[in-house]
Order: sequence, then structure tokens, then C-alpha cells
Amino acid sequence: MPIVSLDPGPGGVVTTPIATVTTAALDASPALQAALLTLNNDHAVELSWADAARLRRLVAAAFLAERAGFADALLIAFDQDADYDSPNFLWFRSRYDRFVYVDRIVTAPQARGRGLARTLYARLIERAVAAQHARVVCEVNFDPPNPGSEALHRALGFAAVGAARLPDGKSVSYLELKLRPAIEGKAGGPLAKP
Repeated sequence: MPIVSLDPGPGGVVTTPIATVTTAALDASPALQAALLTLNNDHAVELSWADAARLRRLVAAAFLAERAGFADALLIAFDQDADYDSPNFLWFRSRYDRFVYVDRIVTAPQARGRGLARTLYARLIERAVAAQHARVVCEVNFDPPNPGSEALHRALGFAAVGAARLPDGKSVSYLELKLRPAIEGKAGGPLAKP
């Protein structure tokens, strides 16, 4: 498990382990599965509810599934080839040939402000560029509002490319972070390597 050092500002460096989430890891640790389900379902309004079977399906189909700490933060993302029926994912699939779609990124309240979501995004962008993807996409609720996610994605350089009202009554903004061509070896936005 890689260890990532983060500087949360005054007060020093926090060291947080980052690990890939796999179905084998979920099977091996019922406590891990329960903690990730709790993290997800405590934020079901912003994400979507998941039971153990759904979490396993998401993880199995993921382009990347990673966690920070035991269950301080979670990111699950798919590429365009995933077998996934989310209307948001399908919106992007109908418009782009190649992309990485962030299905969920969530940080536990007690772990916020430590840069965990930014770190998980940096790792995702690095992997997306290595796989020669041109964009990372996601949706963020604007009704009900999700100002924390809006601020994070704006700070990372995401731009709006559409919007929709979903059958469950939520309204979402569709966002895109354009990545520079893989031959340049860098991602765009504030996470780019110099």
C-alpha cells in the first residue's frame, strides 16, 4: 500500500495510506467492506445508495477504485467500456468515444481538509493519461446542492459541459477535465506535473 504524504497546512504533514480496492480485499475484510459501505451510504444523497453486492459490482468493473486510509476517502471510476447503466455514465458515453468517468468520490467528514480527494484525483489523472484518455468526467448535484464537490471540481479545473434533471428528481451538472494528449505526458489543470 503506497504511503502518500500530504501537507494540510499549518500543523505539519499527515501520512495517509492509499490502497486499491478490489473484490478480493472486500472479501478478505468484512470490516473494510462495511466501512466503505458506511462511507458511501452516509453520502447517498450526493452519490447513490449501495449494498454489498452493488459495491462489489462497482469495484469489479472499475477502471480505478482506491481508498485513502481504512475508509477516510473513496474514489471509483470507470472507462467508456464499463458495463454500467448509470444515466450519468450513459450521458457521457453517448457523447465521447474515450473517457474516464468518476462515479463517486467521497471523503469522511473527519478526514476533510487533508487533501485526500485531491490525492485520489491526482492518481486517477496519472492513470488516465497513461491509458491515453483525453478527459476525466463526472457529474455534481446542483439540486440538491453539493457545494463542497462543486468547489473541489472547480479548483481541479473541471468545466461544465451539460446538465440534466434525473428521474429521481436530482439535477446535475456534467463536468469535464480535459487532459493534454498522452504524448505530452502531462494532465491539464492544477494537478499537472511541471
